[in-house]
Amino acid sequence: MLRWILPIFAALFLITNTDADEDTTVFCLVSHQTSHGFGKHEYAAGCRLIGQWLTEAYPERTIETRYSIDWPTNPDAFFKDADSVVFFCSGKTRHVVNNHVPEFDKVMRTGAGLACLHYAVHVNIGPSAKGMLAWLGGYFEDNWSVNPHWIAGFDTFENHPTARGLKPFEVDDEWYFHMRFVGAEKGIIPVLSTAPPESTMARKDGPVSGNPTVRKAVAAGEPQHVAWAYQRAEDYNNGRGFGFTGLHYHWNFENDNFRKTVLNGVAWTAGLEIPETGIITEKPTRAFLESNIVKYGGEQDKNAPPKKKR
Repeated sequence: MLRWILPIFAALFLITNTDADEDTTVFCLVSHQTSHGFGKHEYAAGCRLIGQWLTEAYPERTIETRYSIDWPTNPDAFFKDADSVVFFCSGKTRHVVNNHVPEFDKVMRTGAGLACLHYAVHVNIGPSAKGMLAWLGGYFEDNWSVNPHWIAGFDTFENHPTARGLKPFEVDDEWYFHMRFVGAEKGIIPVLSTAPPESTMARKDGPVSGNPTVRKAVAAGEPQHVAWAYQRAEDYNNGRGFGFTGLHYHWNFENDNFRKTVLNGVAWTAGLEIPETGIITEKPTRAFLESNIVKYGGEQDKNAPPKKKR
């Protein structure tokens, strides 16, 4: 009798596990701890909030969140079965994907999504930039893109899941623009776009402050995409990308539409259904955001002088 019962239990176990896997969405969030002092570039703390809010927004699913400060020590295990990867980290020579492009490209070819937030869209020309074009559809390029602090206003939105539920809003942030996108912006869907004011060109030309091409675009009033969605080609299993250039200031999560844009975009990269209202979460208080930084942002004192930018 036992020899007949055991196979039945084994089959039921496999069925149960398969169903559980189908009901699980895996987010892998890779960050640095922080870089600019209390309330700025709060990479690790921001990742924890995103994971918490997405878990709360999809109670009918199992949301598995994995966190790594710096590149994971066991990337095969960390990225296994990933539905989406989030990079929120310092960029350029410190970007977490540097020296890992070929192995991460394999993760992207499974169809896993990718969201890059703020400084994480900034990579140097070379392997990392080539990878970002394929995975994300665009990136911040020195001597082409710029990073001024300015109040950006958004009042029109594309008919796309990442923009669901958004209402006109404005936020003061370090909004990067004039991204280097894939040729003819193929597969790029604007999420947040606006025409930057002339004040964004107040600085002298430099690697991240200005250049003749971006000055001409701003003078002409050309809309700039500061957040975008990207649908990859078939060779990447139709995976999705989401670039968001804001989030220099942790406090901007207090803005309902700002917060919703980030969560809509990250959830979309994982293939989750975005409700018509967009992802709605409770507005965080300043005290809540500060406690989040204290818990996950490393040894920081909100009264200490800012760290040197890097």
